[in-house]
Amino acid sequence: MFALESTPVVALDQIRFIGSGLQRPECVLATRSGDLYSADWRGGVARTTADGQSTLLSRADLPGGRPLRPNGIAMRSNGNFLLADLGESLGGVYELDRAGQLAPILERVDGVDLPPTNFVHEDHQQRIWITVSTSHRPRAAAYRADIADGYIVLLTNAGARVVAEGIGYTNEALPSPDGKWLYVNETFGRKLSRFPLREDGVLGAKEVVTTFGAGTFPDGLSFDQGGDMWITSIVSNRVIRVKADGSQSLIVEDCDAAHLERCEAAFQAGTMGRPHLDTCGGRLLRNISSLAFGGADRRTAYLGCLLGDAIAFFRAPVAGHAPVHWDR
Repeated sequence: MFALESTPVVALDQIRFIGSGLQRPECVLATRSGDLYSADWRGGVARTTADGQSTLLSRADLPGGRPLRPNGIAMRSNGNFLLADLGESLGGVYELDRAGQLAPILERVDGVDLPPTNFVHEDHQQRIWITVSTSHRPRAAAYRADIADGYIVLLTNAGARVVAEGIGYTNEALPSPDGKWLYVNETFGRKLSRFPLREDGVLGAKEVVTTFGAGTFPDGLSFDQGGDMWITSIVSNRVIRVKADGSQSLIVEDCDAAHLERCEAAFQAGTMGRPHLDTCGGRLLRNISSLAFGGADRRTAYLGCLLGDAIAFFRAPVAGHAPVHWDR
């Protein structure tokens, strides 16, 4: 484990906010146009324009009236959205168009219903990567270092298959910009890991890129233009830059020391639960969970969060790598 530098690069007084009235904007997408799209627990996707106006772009309920709880979202080449549903007991991946029409993309794998589903990403080859954090019920029972039942599903034209298992609470997973690796955050395993990625989507053996210390629970994952990984940590409101050799530098931190100490003690005791994630220990940030580089030069870092109703942002020292949906 690399030591984390203690002095943030970006001070809290440099953080600003855009948008309003959002409900649990856990995942944020940025586009060249300046529009931001975020998951929204009103049951769809919200759009925030460059002038700060937020509207619920599209929403839907699942069949039977089960509320749609989008966690990770992705934009498709046709402009529709893929949503990873973080339901109470069931999950799945759904496609939502801008008129509010909802269609199932994947609800079962190997004949088994998908549990609450964390993240979805469609890559340049239109392969869809899906993560399930845990099969435990409730999900909070897996907020432990000794549980690793998360997995990754790959969906292609040939069908869906589980391509990786035994992950310590699978969170965001992305192919590297060169397409040679699939990176994944293990939130309560406190690791950033990667798998060699073949052209046919087959993954090699997992490698641990870096492990994180006290107070860091890696959730969101993005790449900058130089290939470094940017990690957002829930609970501690940290943004951490990770280089290829695993070394870490602290970009942002906003956490109350006493709150973080209570959460860390509960994690070490195996008693961490929803109250630790549903209570915010920051002055400004509301339990950040994702990061998207945007702005005209992709040097504005936008932060998704679990508890806020707006999107925080700051100027980054480097530009982000252009995501697959950048020009959509």
